[in-house]
Amino acid sequence: MDQKIFINKAEASGIIAFDLLRYKPSIEIVELDIKDHLFMGMIVKEKEFKESIAAVDFSVYNEKAVGIICSTDAVIPPWAYMMLMEKLSPYAVYADLNNAETILLELWKRRLIYADLKSYKNEKVVVRASADHDPSLYLLAAGLLKPLVKSLMYGEIGLPKVIFKA
Repeated sequence: MDQKIFINKAEASGIIAFDLLRYKPSIEIVELDIKDHLFMGMIVKEKEFKESIAAVDFSVYNEKAVGIICSTDAVIPPWAYMMLMEKLSPYAVYADLNNAETILLELWKRRLIYADLKSYKNEKVVVRASADHDPSLYLLAAGLLKPLVKSLMYGEIGLPKVIFKA
């Protein structure tokens, strides 16, 4: 009786998957809208601004990343941001003048930049495809992996798109 042997070509290829999701931050990201602390929602008046932020329980931002935004077209002086950061700094892990989506992307990129990628040295690597990922993550991954890997691909192990081969 003839026995057919099936070979898993994807497994036999020696290609290692690089999954960007592995580096996605899990920290909660919230937004703080400065508009809520402005006179008539539009004007920074120092006394009113100080009183307004003094009344906030900033502990709600404990262990979170905070995106500071202004949903109106108000002109915010730099000292106002400094006052907010002074109140946030005992609690927030990270704060920036961006929306939550932009902060997530920034933190994700930082995790990639500081990741230990030595295990990919001289390997055949495919960066897993996902339509949900920002293209800048793929740009960064390619820049970080190219100096290390023997070949760099995009997609899935079974059907990768070759980007670079040594």
